[in-house]
Amino acid sequence: MSLTPDPTFYPSPRMAMQAAPERIAYVSLLNVGKNGKRDAIGVIDVNPRSTAYGQFVGQVDFPHNDNELHHFGWNACSACLCPQNPHPHMERRYLIVPGIGSSRVHILDTKADPQHPKIVKVIEPEEFIKKTGYTSPHTIHCGPDGIYGSALGSASGDGPGGIFLMDANTFELKGPWEKERGPQNLAYDFWWHLGNDTMITSEWGTPNMVKDGLNPELLLGGKYGHKLHIWDLDKRRHLQEIDLGAEQQMVLELRPAHDPNKAFGFVGVVVSLKDLSSSVWMWYREDGGTNGKGKWAVRKVIEIPAEPADPENLPPLLKGFKAVPPLVSDINLSLDDRFLYVSCWGTGEFIQYDVSDPASPKKTGSIHLGGIVRRAAHPKKPMEALNGGPQMVEISRDGKRVYFTNSLYSPWDDQFYPDGVKSWMVKIDTRPKGGMQLDEKFFVEFDELRAHQVRLEGGDASSDSYCYSDTQ
Repeated sequence: MSLTPDPTFYPSPRMAMQAAPERIAYVSLLNVGKNGKRDAIGVIDVNPRSTAYGQFVGQVDFPHNDNELHHFGWNACSACLCPQNPHPHMERRYLIVPGIGSSRVHILDTKADPQHPKIVKVIEPEEFIKKTGYTSPHTIHCGPDGIYGSALGSASGDGPGGIFLMDANTFELKGPWEKERGPQNLAYDFWWHLGNDTMITSEWGTPNMVKDGLNPELLLGGKYGHKLHIWDLDKRRHLQEIDLGAEQQMVLELRPAHDPNKAFGFVGVVVSLKDLSSSVWMWYREDGGTNGKGKWAVRKVIEIPAEPADPENLPPLLKGFKAVPPLVSDINLSLDDRFLYVSCWGTGEFIQYDVSDPASPKKTGSIHLGGIVRRAAHPKKPMEALNGGPQMVEISRDGKRVYFTNSLYSPWDDQFYPDGVKSWMVKIDTRPKGGMQLDEKFFVEFDELRAHQVRLEGGDASSDSYCYSDTQ
C-alpha cells in the first residue's frame, strides 16, 4: 500500500486532464465460436511513438469462454479522495471484470507488469448469487467507500436487478446495495452525483429478456427499460421514478457531469417505437441543485432519425420497417463536460456534440464506420467492408483521443449482423474547438474474438468521480 495518494488520482477534472497520455488500453474480448479460444482481456499499445503502436502487447486468457465479459472497471479511482469516505492510499491496481453470461467475476492485478495482468481471484457464479442475490453482473464503478457493481436480474434470471457492493481490498462480496428498492425492477447502468448524495440508475432488461437476443414481442409491447431511478446514495433508498415513456425502449448508458457542482447528466435511449429514432436525454435538478431538495427531471436534447433502407439489405428483424435505426448503444462525456460522443451501432455513425449548453447540444463532428447497410471502411483498409458499428466508446483524460469498438452483445450482434460481427477497434483524434478525424494508422482487428469495453491506463473519462470543482 502506498504512503502517498496514487498519482493517477486527481481531486478535480481539470487536474486529471493534465495527466500524461495513456500508453496502453485494456479491452474485453468475447469468445463467440467453437474455436478453442477463450474469453480474454487484451492489452493494446496506444502510444504513437511506440514501434508496437496499434498492436497487441499482452493478453490474459480466462479459464472459461462463456462469460460474455462486459463493463469492467478499476478497484480504486479518484473517488478515493472524496471527503465523504476518504481512502487516499488505495491504488488503481486491479481490474474487476464481470461476465453477464456466466455470473462470474474475475479480478486482475496490473501492478507488476501492466502489459501482462494476472488473474488473482475468480468469484464463481454460485458464490456471486449466494452473496448478492443477483445474477448477470454487468457494470463496475469505483466509489468513495468501495466497489459498486450493477446486475441485470435475480437468481432466477428475472427481476429485480440492482446494485451490489464489493470490498476494495479483499474483493469480498458485501451483498446487495439497496435497502429500500421502491418500484425499481429493471437495471442496467448506474452513476452518482456525490455532492448531491444521489445515485441515478437506468434500465435494460432482465437476463431472461436479453440472453436469447432482442425479443420483438417484448420490444413492441414496451417491456424493455424506459425509466430512470433516483436514489438517496447514503441511505440506499429509492426516491423518485422518472418514466421517459414506454415507446422509449432501453434507457442505457448514464454519463453525469464530471464537475461535482453540476447537477445534470446525459442518458442514451436505443430506439423509439414511434419512428425507430434514437435519442439522448438530459437529467437535471429542477431547482438547479441549489438547495438539495428539488425533484429531478428529464428532457430530450438530441434525436437521431432512422435511415430509409432497401429491405433486401436488412436483417430479418428489420426488413418490415424498411429502415435502419441508429441504435444508440453508448455515449461518453469529456472530462471538461464540453463534448458528448454518441455511438450509433446500427447506422455506423459516430457523432460529436458540443454540450457547453447541455440543454441545447450542437453537432460538431461525424464519422462513419461499419453499419448494418453502409459497411463503411477504415482508411487503413479502404477495400475492406466493415460490419458492426461504433459501440463502446472511451475518451482519454485530456479529451484529445477517443477509442471505440464494434461489438454490442453476442446474441444481439447475431440478430443485427447475421453474417457475424468481425471485431475491430479504432482511434479518433479530436480538435479543441470541435471536430474529429480517424487516426489512419490505428486499426486493430481481433480475429474470432469480439472487442467490447475499453479502459485506459491511469484512468479515462468514464471511470472516475471527482470531489472538487474546477470553479471553486
